[in-house]
Amino acid sequence: MKLRAVTVVLALLITNHSPALAATCHPDRALFLGRGKPVEVPVEIADSGEKRARGLMFRRDLPPGQGMLFIYESPQPVSFWMRNTLIALDMIFIDARGEVRHVHPMARPLDETAIPGAAPDDPAPERLMVLEVPGGDAARLGIHPGMVLSHPRLPQDAALAPCD
Repeated sequence: MKLRAVTVVLALLITNHSPALAATCHPDRALFLGRGKPVEVPVEIADSGEKRARGLMFRRDLPPGQGMLFIYESPQPVSFWMRNTLIALDMIFIDARGEVRHVHPMARPLDETAIPGAAPDDPAPERLMVLEVPGGDAARLGIHPGMVLSHPRLPQDAALAPCD
């Protein structure tokens, strides 16, 4: 049993530090890694207070397979709403290591109900990034909790899939 656990850990370390990741790690792309095929999403970046506050408000469409990546200065509890957002969205909440911690599917347009980035019992509720994609895209693309984001704006020394 111990040998199997060591083998799994070594395999993850080798996979997570693969030089192939460096070739596909770009600021305008969110690359999700998991057990299956990697998922790459072209993204707009919202990394200032003003850009995060506006987000995707007033947009009439967001092409399938594209999204907006909200990036915070430091990990923190986050909550979103859909005020003035005219299209259904999936929200993918990501911690400072790049792990997808929560996916909120099909947020309703114009709904002002708070959408928390973590479940009440989540032992680590802070999020560094949130990716919004068209409603239904998270499931269609296969993005789910436990996947890992590889992106240059993650702290590379703590990232589960660093860009090298």
